[in-house]
Amino acid sequence: MSTVTDKPIRLTSFSHGGGCGCKIAPGVLAEILKKTSGFPIPSALMVGIETSDDAAVYKLNDEQALIATTDFFMPIVDDPYDFGRIAATNAISDVYAMGGTPIMALALVGMPVNQLPIDVIGKVIQGGESICAEAGIPIAGGHTIDSVEPIYGLVVMGLIHPSRVKRNADARVGDKLILGKPLGVGILSAALKKQILDDAGYSSMIASTTKLNKPGQALSALDSVHAMTDVTGFGLLGHLLEVCRGSGLAANIQASAIPLLDKVEQLATDGFITGASGRNWAAYGESVRLDTQISAAQQALLTDPQTSGGLLVACDPAAVDEVLEIFRQGGFLEAAVIGDIVAGEVLVNVTP
Repeated sequence: MSTVTDKPIRLTSFSHGGGCGCKIAPGVLAEILKKTSGFPIPSALMVGIETSDDAAVYKLNDEQALIATTDFFMPIVDDPYDFGRIAATNAISDVYAMGGTPIMALALVGMPVNQLPIDVIGKVIQGGESICAEAGIPIAGGHTIDSVEPIYGLVVMGLIHPSRVKRNADARVGDKLILGKPLGVGILSAALKKQILDDAGYSSMIASTTKLNKPGQALSALDSVHAMTDVTGFGLLGHLLEVCRGSGLAANIQASAIPLLDKVEQLATDGFITGASGRNWAAYGESVRLDTQISAAQQALLTDPQTSGGLLVACDPAAVDEVLEIFRQGGFLEAAVIGDIVAGEVLVNVTP
């Protein structure tokens, strides 16, 4: 077979972008969606596309609502098993971000079958299966195509009580903002693609991107948690702006309070920044007010596309300790308060 070679397969060499950095830039996406025609909205559809939330939610009855989401992308790492794990974790996260419990998944697989060995493709799928097993759900089917670039992801369905759905659009004035995972995945992926990321950096990246956001299930039970989303391809600022726009409010965040993966600020200073970071800033930078002391590296981290990023929670100040404890019990020891929700224009203010 023509795919057999003595050289190791580098999955990232097949793709023009990796992970959630593959997303269409937010400005372009807004233009595309603006031109789509409207359609009748059934009363049972609790969450649709109106606030750019993480998943659709459809009320089945007074006790159950169905959560449905999909996510897929090109390789962010070269190891096929790790690629499958990351993609699956990322897809399942949207169910947790709504507060739900995943119940099953469908696999989405696109592979250049004439260029990749069958065992490599198999390892991608096995990696996804391992994360689904950790989440306690089966892969119940899926779809495969022969594609130019490797693509893997999942359709994921979950259940939740209708009263416990956590949208991204229900933040309130005075809410504290808590981030569940440190930032910097895109920075590490840029360093990996240029083959300068060390073993410790790679391990840190894999540990973060394959950690399931299970605390979302427990957080959904708290009335004091008003809004929730996960931070992915549009970066922290992009997804926080979605919260602000949906809620009709603004936010203040403190750059020094934001947890970061080890060494990513220095890597950003050294120029290891994804193209998606710049596209993100171009799309929404006019809605952000940066203090003059915020460095270019800090700005890059704020717009850095996070693949399988952390939950961003807006909660009542009195609930901060309880929310942080839920994160810590789930192994998210770096979860931290990074700012608050305030009245005002749709704007994010960033201070040192």
